[in-house]
Amino acid sequence: MLSPELGHYALALACILAVAQGILPLIGAQRRDRRVMMLAPGLAVGQLLALLTAFLCLVNAAVTDDFSVQNIAANSAVTKPLLYKITGVWGNHEGSILLWALILGICGAAVAAFGRNLPSALRARVIAVLGAVAAGFELFCLTTSDPFARVWPAPMDGQGMNPLLQDPGLAFHPPILYTGYVGFAVPFAFAIAALIEGRVDAAWGRWVRPWAVAAWCFLTCGIALGSWWSYYVLGWGGYWFWDPVENASLIPWLTGTALIHSAIVVEKRESLKIWTVLLAIATFSFSLSGTFLVRSGILNSVHAFANDPARGIFILGLLALVIGGSLALFAYRAPTLTAGGLFAPISREGALVLNNILLCSICAVVLTGTMYPPFMSLLFDRTISVGKPFFDATTIPLAIPLFIFMGFGPMLPWKRAQLWPVLQRLWIAALLAGVAFAVFTFGMSGILPILCSALAVWVIASSVLDLTERVRLFRMPLSGSFQRARMLPRSIFGTAIAHAGVGVTVLGLAAMSQAQHKIVEVPVGTTEHLAGYDWTLTNVTQEPGPNYSALVATLEVRHNGKIVTIMHPSKRSFNSQNQTTTEVSIHTNVLADLYGVLGDKHGTDAAPTYVLRLHYNPLAPWMWLGALIMAIGGVLSLSDRRMRVGAPRRAKPTPNTVTAA
Repeated sequence: MLSPELGHYALALACILAVAQGILPLIGAQRRDRRVMMLAPGLAVGQLLALLTAFLCLVNAAVTDDFSVQNIAANSAVTKPLLYKITGVWGNHEGSILLWALILGICGAAVAAFGRNLPSALRARVIAVLGAVAAGFELFCLTTSDPFARVWPAPMDGQGMNPLLQDPGLAFHPPILYTGYVGFAVPFAFAIAALIEGRVDAAWGRWVRPWAVAAWCFLTCGIALGSWWSYYVLGWGGYWFWDPVENASLIPWLTGTALIHSAIVVEKRESLKIWTVLLAIATFSFSLSGTFLVRSGILNSVHAFANDPARGIFILGLLALVIGGSLALFAYRAPTLTAGGLFAPISREGALVLNNILLCSICAVVLTGTMYPPFMSLLFDRTISVGKPFFDATTIPLAIPLFIFMGFGPMLPWKRAQLWPVLQRLWIAALLAGVAFAVFTFGMSGILPILCSALAVWVIASSVLDLTERVRLFRMPLSGSFQRARMLPRSIFGTAIAHAGVGVTVLGLAAMSQAQHKIVEVPVGTTEHLAGYDWTLTNVTQEPGPNYSALVATLEVRHNGKIVTIMHPSKRSFNSQNQTTTEVSIHTNVLADLYGVLGDKHGTDAAPTYVLRLHYNPLAPWMWLGALIMAIGGVLSLSDRRMRVGAPRRAKPTPNTVTAA
């Protein structure tokens, strides 16, 4: 029976196995004892099975309405729909930490299953590092965040879930985002294992890159899903508010993107080794820091969990141990590492270095803007706010050269290149970007949105041209081009698609700066005009829901006298939580969104008026479509045979020598 007691015992067993996983393989690798090293895969799988048992016990308690479990009583209710009873398991602090530990267990078991081609000592060390990190989170669960804590007497019904979380988008957002966060633990473990071993080479770069790409794909989708939720649930008409917790997810995405590009240089040219190891450490460190910021109470955010000082101190200690320990190891081993291959500034490596510099500069700006207010409050007791104007003014100038060089990078040869031949091949993309700039000048306002839109066209066109150049399209018979396309590695297609996805997202972001909106208070039967559309409030009715009552409006939208759509925005009242939420109604044709929100009711029952928020958002779907395209590009790269087969066999090191950096 999946009882809470069984779940608690399974969690304790997982913690014991994680401690053993973090110690024994390291000892075996140090002593070159193969029998001890071979314990690592079994311990990783055993820990995963124990965590899975614990997680299923918590899900079972939620589904069966076991309100004797404090976590279930505080976050569920009898009337809550089954889907949200299940997904609500990770919609709170305790459940989310257990989910984090479970995903970390999956990562350890995945390395055990798919890392059979790794040298036994390296695999043992990687699994050991993952076990040590998992032990910290599982101990956190057991001590300050026990998801199976009992309450007595058990209430007849629970308090219910935060109504804002009762949405499919946010229901699946945390596991996808956490998989991205936790997935970067694997490159981190490879970095620590390589530092312990004192060796980083092309084979190491080949092994790290698939794990980094997989984590990046999940993190991209998680951020996009969270942005989409903000757009259609909060009812503010926006998609990204530079909220501190939003920034906490963007920071590791930026360094993770830099890590992927840097790992390519390690694999192809055995350069940037020290920098790649540092990026692997930094990316996972930022992921852990995001967890701390959300739960510590340092940041004020609509996304933040309720905080507890004991929890914050525990996570702070865990951060100091993991981040401080890894950086100390890096500082100790870095002087012993030797430099890799040389390359000219104008080369594929040079472009990737510039990519890294710009991405990390944007990361530094976002990190500074996010952490400056709480540090000012802590040190000087001054309350300040850093918002959208600051981030827009500081990140966009750094993003513009990044977009420019995204077009050049994939076409540059390795080691040394001539810029003029690349420019000759990109003249069509430059022409299209110039035409786009001229066209957007007549349809958009503001130089930055126009420039960013033109650069988005440049990025998309250069990605397409890169593929056409590789298959020699229009320069040889079509059958020959098709045959060359079939022979190209999938990672080349994945890179081009991911870059094009960036261009699509940038187009959506730039177009959203031209959005139109108005807020009005009107009685039923009133027609408002916005962006060439006529919006008529025809009716407002009261309708019951499964655990709420809803005030539902009917909006008829016409263009040139013809009905375009009928929208039904609503306000939902959850009596058990005494909370009201808005339900946005959106009609899209992919090129633009018509966006309606029902606000408060005013006036008397005989002559009521209603507040309406109306938006016309051009190219809004492109923001999330671009993120999906980016993730598809990453998945296509992962399907490349070179990603799935073993890395080049390492040469045996000579005694008393170190070949890394």
